[in-house]
Amino acid sequence: MSFRHLWAVIRKEIQHILRDRGTFILVLITPTIVLLMMTYALSADIQHVPIALLDYDQSATSRSYIQHITAGDDLDLYIIVGSIEEIEELLTRGKIKAAVIIDPGFSEDLLAMRGFSLQIIIDGTEPESGGFAVDHIGWRTEAFANQILASQFQTRGFALDSIQPIDLRIRAWYNPNLKPRVDLVPGLLSIVLGFPALSVALTLAREHEHSTMEQLLVSPITRIELLLGKMIPYIITGLINVIIIPLLAIVWFQVPFNGSFLLFFALSALFLFAELSMGMTIGVFMRSQSAALAASLLIVMFPGFFLTGIFFPIASLPEMARMESLFLPGTHYAIITRGVFLPGIGMDILWPSAIMLTVIGLSFTGIATLFFKKKLA
Repeated sequence: MSFRHLWAVIRKEIQHILRDRGTFILVLITPTIVLLMMTYALSADIQHVPIALLDYDQSATSRSYIQHITAGDDLDLYIIVGSIEEIEELLTRGKIKAAVIIDPGFSEDLLAMRGFSLQIIIDGTEPESGGFAVDHIGWRTEAFANQILASQFQTRGFALDSIQPIDLRIRAWYNPNLKPRVDLVPGLLSIVLGFPALSVALTLAREHEHSTMEQLLVSPITRIELLLGKMIPYIITGLINVIIIPLLAIVWFQVPFNGSFLLFFALSALFLFAELSMGMTIGVFMRSQSAALAASLLIVMFPGFFLTGIFFPIASLPEMARMESLFLPGTHYAIITRGVFLPGIGMDILWPSAIMLTVIGLSFTGIATLFFKKKLA
């Protein structure tokens, strides 16, 4: 392999990236924009969910309970109604997302330590808000009941320590406040850094579409030099994003970075090699840019959303889907990004992911080279 020939193809492709506005935006600007949009869209905090209350008890305890569950910014008391028909109308009109019905005898049963019953109605057309309301009403109801029961025990002369034998303490490591963005942003890197794979597929398809591939093949440049020369510039642009996007995650989204950046950079280069080799293989088979784009979305991008463990645990996927996920670079890169960003693990733990990325990259590069010869020889 001639370095002079390889450099000629690399220089040609770099010039194309710099001159073609669409390609430049796709490989250097789109990843940052997509990360911002997806992070804000997928990690929005639910707040101010409107609820209604129907109080059949009408006691001081029930009024105290209403104040307790509506304190804070998560649940807003929209209205106190007088009948179930009003709740039905409010839910139909979309004015509320949940309703709490306090049964008669609520105060008497609670103070007598007989237990109590509540009814919660949620709007099933928007289960996220309804489920959020149920969760918050549930734990606030439990906290309120514990306060009442604790005061009743103290009034009757019982020691609280004797009736609370379990001392449960919960501690979350690496993400103490359990913020969704801290987990989401490192996972999304495997998606947004995959855009150069689209570009390398499109650039090969463009050569076919514009009938310039044959001109390149009659030159002294070998096919492997041509394929690597097409791939390397997009690896370089991807590595530029590997510097920019983590800085955005750390500074803008306040995601902690506890590992080695040099290790992260090296493993990111492996990921780009694997991802771009898949894009290169697609470009070898596709004869038009539209077909290359569609194939890249179906084979590279869409599986990256659903099969790489970013949004759904891989262990919960069907067996065939779990097998398919092993052959996706994003699956292994999501393990790397989350591991390096949050617990700060090293190569002693991440080496299986590094090996899989290397195997995937070499395998698809070999396939592309093999079929590139057969198609164009």
